[in-house]
Amino acid sequence: MRAVCVDDDRQVVEDTVSLCGRLKEVDLVQGFTDSREALRWLEYHPADFALLDIHMPEMDGLELAQRLLSRHPGTAVVFLTAHPRYAVDAFAMHACGYILKPLSPERLIREVDHAILYRKAAFPSHIKVKTFGNFEILVDGRMVAFKRSRAKELLAFLVDRQGGGVSRAEIFAVLWDNRNYDHAMQKQLDVIIRSLRETLRQYQISEILEMRSGYLRIRPELLECDLYLYEEGDKRAAEAYRGEYMNNYPWGSMTEASLTRSIHYGY
Repeated sequence: MRAVCVDDDRQVVEDTVSLCGRLKEVDLVQGFTDSREALRWLEYHPADFALLDIHMPEMDGLELAQRLLSRHPGTAVVFLTAHPRYAVDAFAMHACGYILKPLSPERLIREVDHAILYRKAAFPSHIKVKTFGNFEILVDGRMVAFKRSRAKELLAFLVDRQGGGVSRAEIFAVLWDNRNYDHAMQKQLDVIIRSLRETLRQYQISEILEMRSGYLRIRPELLECDLYLYEEGDKRAAEAYRGEYMNNYPWGSMTEASLTRSIHYGY
């Protein structure tokens, strides 16, 4: 989950960012003391969860929320303020929460949990990933077509890692087994990553891929994936598994073995 905190009090921003950073549900948190600067950042980094102060100069939290939700309606907005008189206005904006300062860790955890449930109920994923059998990804029921087979395999590998960050060297070892990771092959890897990003942009799902500090990861919370549902104990996903996983790719055998053991031994 990506979180953003906006408050004109720098100390409040620092404290809130620090609290959010401790939560396992939050992968990335960004803080701002200026609403306009926050809005510019949000243009290119859609947030799942936004903690907004209401009373701020130039652009208050209500206007910021309105602009944010018009562009990214899936964002769960929680207002953070010292003024209870703003509660009616806040809920008129369809906020999913309202917190009076000071913010406590316990209250933040409750709001984040509520935001996750809110997003799942209000905005079910339109991106479905199939890993049992062959790997495929569908957007609004339409199968995604990849220009390069290795770009598809890269996405499959990231899905298999379930949100874990993967280095370029790890990716290369998976895509080009037993090849030297020299300068020429680094360039070839660049081509594959660029091709994947272009395909995701074409289908308007760029937000599922995150690149940071030399690592790539998928954002599992944005996908409806049979593997993830299976591991959450979903009955239909368990019934759909027939002992085959990512048949397209030999590296999938380790996860397949783990899934098969879980059926045989009931864990």
